[in-house]
Amino acid sequence: MRQAVMEAPGKIRFEEVAATPPGPGEVRIRVRRIGICGSDIHVWHGTHPFTPYPVIQGHEFMGVVEAIGPGVTGAPPLGAQVTALPQIVCGKCNPCRKGRFNICENLKVRGFQADGCGRELYNVPAERLVVLPDGFTADQGAFVEPVSVAVHACRRAGDLAGRNVVVLGAGTIGNLIAQVARASGAARVLIADVADHRLDVAKRCGVDHAVNTARQPLDEAAAIAFGAEGFDLAFEAAGAEGSLAAAVSTIEKGGQVLIVGVYGRPPVVDMSVVGEHEIVLAGSMMYWREDWEAAVQLLSSSVTIAPLVSRHVPFAEWPEAYRFIDANGPATMKVMVDL
Repeated sequence: MRQAVMEAPGKIRFEEVAATPPGPGEVRIRVRRIGICGSDIHVWHGTHPFTPYPVIQGHEFMGVVEAIGPGVTGAPPLGAQVTALPQIVCGKCNPCRKGRFNICENLKVRGFQADGCGRELYNVPAERLVVLPDGFTADQGAFVEPVSVAVHACRRAGDLAGRNVVVLGAGTIGNLIAQVARASGAARVLIADVADHRLDVAKRCGVDHAVNTARQPLDEAAAIAFGAEGFDLAFEAAGAEGSLAAAVSTIEKGGQVLIVGVYGRPPVVDMSVVGEHEIVLAGSMMYWREDWEAAVQLLSSSVTIAPLVSRHVPFAEWPEAYRFIDANGPATMKVMVDL
């Protein structure tokens, strides 16, 4: 089988290796589609702080079951479409014992601290599989992982029914958070970014309001979108200090700001405003299995992904995908690798 090994930043080697039979408790998947996310790009650039080299990338994927290892019970049938959670957890630390495996003290993620799905055949523990509907496209299957990020973030915020919501950052995750918030009953959603292309994609995905904060301040846009009601929930999905500051200064007193973005350096936050206004700052990290199951349902019903897919590249041209992303910047959303 072929696999793609990132030997060092900016260097991917394709190699032919013997396929390994699935071990006890494992299922072998023939990979069909892989999505590239922002963290993958950091690995390509050598700026991901927790990824050693060499590494086989890939954690957003869809494939079909090809073989079942010994001791597996209740596995999907051969040929079934599946994806799989990429977390490797210890099961022993305090968060794990409390059922919060997404924040395991010893968490490893396939594609980063462990080898991922960037290969033709991929063995994963059967317990990590998520079965996809028969009618799912390969792109939908690869989108289950990022949609799960959005689902988990929205669930962290509690009941969204009737609430006005601001999403800062209109990249793939911000876009999906906005869509999931709408599907979860939010009254109105305003998405903000400094890239017109991303805002146009958000509108094509059905997001209510969009603002380019390079041209209009967030408080003015919120007043237009929500009127005197304002908003009491914001998702910071840009990983930008300015976006976080705008959320804290604009949200109503007692509001909640969920941090989903990844920051290149620690942001400065006006904690005097946070304290005096009783603003709740909370983080959101990855997902739980139930988030994946909800993501599958949302992709089957209300989450639109077609406008998010910027390009498909063959597996053998994976480096070209990164060069395309670097060359096109904010005009690129999701690039898919086809096997």
